[in-house]
Amino acid sequence: MRKPGEVWSAIKGVFVPFPGAAGTVMFVVELLFFAVIVYMVLRTLWENNARPFIVVYLLLLAAAGAISFFAVPVNATAFIVFFLILSLFFLFLFNVELKRAIWNAGKHKLAANSSAAAMRSASSVTARADEYIGAIVKAVQNLSKNDIGALIVLSNGNLPKAIIESGVTLNANISSQLIEGIFIPKAPLHDGAMVIFGDVIEAAGCFLPLTQKDYPKEYGTRHRAGIGVTEVADVSTIIVSEETGIVSTVKRGEITRFVDSEGLKRFLREYYWKEFNGEGKKQ
Repeated sequence: MRKPGEVWSAIKGVFVPFPGAAGTVMFVVELLFFAVIVYMVLRTLWENNARPFIVVYLLLLAAAGAISFFAVPVNATAFIVFFLILSLFFLFLFNVELKRAIWNAGKHKLAANSSAAAMRSASSVTARADEYIGAIVKAVQNLSKNDIGALIVLSNGNLPKAIIESGVTLNANISSQLIEGIFIPKAPLHDGAMVIFGDVIEAAGCFLPLTQKDYPKEYGTRHRAGIGVTEVADVSTIIVSEETGIVSTVKRGEITRFVDSEGLKRFLREYYWKEFNGEGKKQ
C-alpha cells in the first residue's frame, strides 16, 4: 500500500513532466486531452441510449485508477494504457454513430431539433393534448378500416440517433391527414416507422430493431419492430396490421391486441399526461 505522497507522485507521473511554466501548460493540455476522451465516450454512450455502459465505464476507470495509484507493483503507465484501450473499445462499439456525428457536425444537428421540439412541447403539449390524441385516433381508425399497415412510435426524445436518422426528419405538426398520407401503400415512407415526439411528427420512414423473442407467425416484421424498439428504449408504439387491420399497442415489450378507439385514447392520454409533466417535459 502506497503512502499519500507516493500516490500523488504516481498521479503526477501520468503526465509528462516539463520544468517551469512549460510544465504547467503541458499539464493543462494533457489533462484536457484526458477530459475530452472521457467526454466523447460518455456522450456517445448517452446519445445512443447505452446509459448502463456509462456506469460500467466509470467504475472500470475508478477501479483501474485505484489499483494503479495505490498498488505498489503497478505504475501510472499501466493506467494510461488501460484508459486508452477501454475508451477506444467503447468508441469502437459505436464507431458508425461516432463517424456520422462527426460528418454531420455543422450540417444538421439532431440534438438541436430535439431540443426545439422539447421547447415547443413545453408550451403547447398539455394545452393541446386532446387535439393530438383526436388526430392520431382518427388516422389510426381510418388506416385500420382500410387495412393499411402503420407503425407509430411515441417517443420521449430518448431514441438513439441512428433510428431517427434512418428515416426522414419532418418536425411537422400532427394531423390525421399527414399520418394517413405517410402510410398510404407505395408512398415513399410507408414501410418505415413514424416517430411522434410530443406535439410534432419528428420523423418518418425510420427503421427499428426487431425483437428476438418468439411470437406467432401472424406477427410480421411491423409487429416485431414495434415490440423491439420498446425493448431497447423507453417508448410506446401503435401498430396497425396490414393483413387484418387489427390495432395493437406496445409498452415495455408487452403487446395488447384488438385495441378499440377508447382503448387507444386511454393509451395516448397516458403518454401525454403521464410521460410528460405539467410543463410538457418528460418527468
